[in-house]
Amino acid sequence: MKDLVSIITPCYNSAEFIEETIQSVLNQTYENWEWLITDDLSKDHTVEIIRKYNDPRIKLQVLEQNGGAGNARNKSLERAQGRYIAFLDSDDLWYPEYLETMITFLEENNAELAYCNYSRCDEYTMEPILKDFEADTIVTFSNLLKTCRLAPVSTIYDTKRAGKFFFPVKSKREDHVMWLNLLKVIPEGIPVQKTLAKYRMRENSVSRNKKNIIKDQYLVYKDFMGFSTVKSLYYTANWALNGFLKYSKIFN
Repeated sequence: MKDLVSIITPCYNSAEFIEETIQSVLNQTYENWEWLITDDLSKDHTVEIIRKYNDPRIKLQVLEQNGGAGNARNKSLERAQGRYIAFLDSDDLWYPEYLETMITFLEENNAELAYCNYSRCDEYTMEPILKDFEADTIVTFSNLLKTCRLAPVSTIYDTKRAGKFFFPVKSKREDHVMWLNLLKVIPEGIPVQKTLAKYRMRENSVSRNKKNIIKDQYLVYKDFMGFSTVKSLYYTANWALNGFLKYSKIFN
């Protein structure tokens, strides 16, 4: 019997895209999964759309109060029973072989964490608008401080080997903090050099507004990592430069 995978999805006002995301999970060749969707009190028809799917593996929780993506992910993680943890936001997509490829890779390489290439796509057409993000570097705590190469849509980890990691709810950079905490206890994350996911580049995404989150990134180092002011400023500058380079890789 294949090990269970817990898919973690925060959801808020995702009616426009959620059906595509659902279909990408239902199309997975790896079938032993549970999908823990936590709706963060959506005001549109997101919940009604999800409830149309009569699959016992889809487990929806609707919160009574909006608490942000980190809190919603934590609510899903609290319920997760799988050995492997995978993340999929409610507007992103996986290729059908995503789970199969990633879990096989973890098992064959005796690794705790793996991440893959992903396409960076137009919000509405889902056609690539930047070069694929390439998983070309072994990720460690040290190099993750300078740039966050791990994206929820493209990363899986093994709770049997690493434990279960939750997100800080008082940070807008909750993903980066969680990955850093995880890389404190495992030696490295291994790249899978295949494009297996699609990331929807939405214009109103927090992660796209780099100028607005420099302070939040500084607090990743100052408050959550406990670094000095000078050290925090150093890593924030590295993060900003690498972020610019990450989103400047346009097609030739």
